[in-house]
Amino acid sequence: MTNWPIPAIPGVLLEDPEIRQFLNRHVANLCGRNDNKFPGAQPVSFANASLDLLEKLDFWVCEKSDGVRVLLFIVYNGMSANQEVWLIDRKQRYFHIDNLHFTHWERQNDPLTDTILDGELVIDIDPRTKKQTLRFYAFDCLVLGGENVMKKPLVKRYARLRDWVIAPMKRALHRFPEWKANAPFEIVAKPQELSYCVRQVLDTHIPQLQHGHDGLIFTCAESEYVTGTDPKILKWKPPSENSIDFRIDLRFPLGHDGEADTFAKPVFLLTEWMGGDKYEFFDEMEVDDDEWEKMKDSGEEYHGRIVECVWSRERQAFRMMRFRDDKPHGNHKSTVDKVLESIADGVEMEGVLARQDSIRAAWKERAARQRGAVHKPQVGQRAPPPPPPPPAAARAGGIRR
Repeated sequence: MTNWPIPAIPGVLLEDPEIRQFLNRHVANLCGRNDNKFPGAQPVSFANASLDLLEKLDFWVCEKSDGVRVLLFIVYNGMSANQEVWLIDRKQRYFHIDNLHFTHWERQNDPLTDTILDGELVIDIDPRTKKQTLRFYAFDCLVLGGENVMKKPLVKRYARLRDWVIAPMKRALHRFPEWKANAPFEIVAKPQELSYCVRQVLDTHIPQLQHGHDGLIFTCAESEYVTGTDPKILKWKPPSENSIDFRIDLRFPLGHDGEADTFAKPVFLLTEWMGGDKYEFFDEMEVDDDEWEKMKDSGEEYHGRIVECVWSRERQAFRMMRFRDDKPHGNHKSTVDKVLESIADGVEMEGVLARQDSIRAAWKERAARQRGAVHKPQVGQRAPPPPPPPPAAARAGGIRR
């Protein structure tokens, strides 16, 4: 179990099914989808083949925050003539957020509307004062001002997020200090680095973190935003910490009266999601007697909940890390199979760092080829305009907040 607190999603949960259905349809339309499923992208587990992919394509890398994944949805309510802000979790629940204000990137007196950001809600703890601050670390933009930008590469989506959402918001907070004072949480752009700068993430970013983390995320900087599982978003964890989300079912022994003895230690069955409402038995989770006593003392209900588990090589059994109440289902069977492959074919950090020079060389070679592809103009022909510059921090070797 993690020692870092996991935040509860703030705001007021939307209970009205008609309004929820309306918002679902609106989000789906903005994202160009025909269904009302959670449109967020999901990573795949890192394996040896991922190192080859990092050489083949340009990737960014950041720490994997230990928080709650949500989409931030900004919309204008024509009936009330007010801007509304919602958080959407992976269960497709909507939480209405008061006292957050977003202004248009060009017209500071106009509200931003029809915008969807992707990010992680975490609790930052100041190491000196121990003060807790709720923050939303935004790392992607799906829709901006009604324009679907999901087909654009990450480098452009992140620039929109940083320059057209975060920067105008900061200027507005400076103009209206009361907005900042009353905001329920802070919003920042999550720092990113180029994929061959893993050492910088390990040595600079992670030591400065004020929240929990459990690995790294590599995201392809060249590709579009993909809803559902995206093979170009790579989740790296030490092989021993690669986790799987299961639904846990308890089976209690029968007592003398023929009824289930709920005080006796049950068998903990881990079931994998097969799609729909169907689950199938996968394995048993090991729980020793002392752990069972602590479970009983906690008063927590375990049966039927989603739990995150890791494989213990020492015990040769699955062990529970934490509850995942933020997820409607455990991992699908296809995901379970891939995680098991990544555990068996896992890459330690030494292996990632050993490929950094070749990843950097391949990146530079691609950049050189792209520059060489720009032909010189013929006599009397105007030269084409130069390409847009990369993020300032990228030119300095990394992308900063």
